[in-house]
Amino acid sequence: MPSLLLEEVLSSYSAGPQTGIFTDGGCQPNPGPGGWGYVHVVNGEILHQEHGHAPQTTNNRMELTALIRALSALPKDARVEMHSDSLLCVKTVNEWAPSWEKRGWKRSTGPIANLDLVQELYALSLSHPGVKLMWIKAHNGWLWNEYADSLSTAWTRTIL
Repeated sequence: MPSLLLEEVLSSYSAGPQTGIFTDGGCQPNPGPGGWGYVHVVNGEILHQEHGHAPQTTNNRMELTALIRALSALPKDARVEMHSDSLLCVKTVNEWAPSWEKRGWKRSTGPIANLDLVQELYALSLSHPGVKLMWIKAHNGWLWNEYADSLSTAWTRTIL
């Protein structure tokens, strides 16, 4: 079932930080068609937002894509908190990628899933040292987290 329309999100939620970048991605079913989205806000005002979709993908690829697109839109000297509800993506960038890179992009337990996107996201994160990637709970009622979710599912309202 699609998320709320953007207008419904704006009229239904107000909690959470009013400055930062909020990202989301997913697909229905997984794997299957999916979408991603992000919104960058400062003091409750939208500076930039973007969303897109893929006809055949996975939840993790869409979560990674949202983060990549958001970081790509920022200047290298940006200082901002970026929020994702994908603990896997946050741990990948903040904890695991540095050691995977040292080992030639290998894990001791097998191949790295979505290696192309992981490497791109990790390189972008290194080139944006002032961006702090943080995990937030999905559907936590924060305005801009719910807004990013609505962006990531916008494709369902135009295609399905």
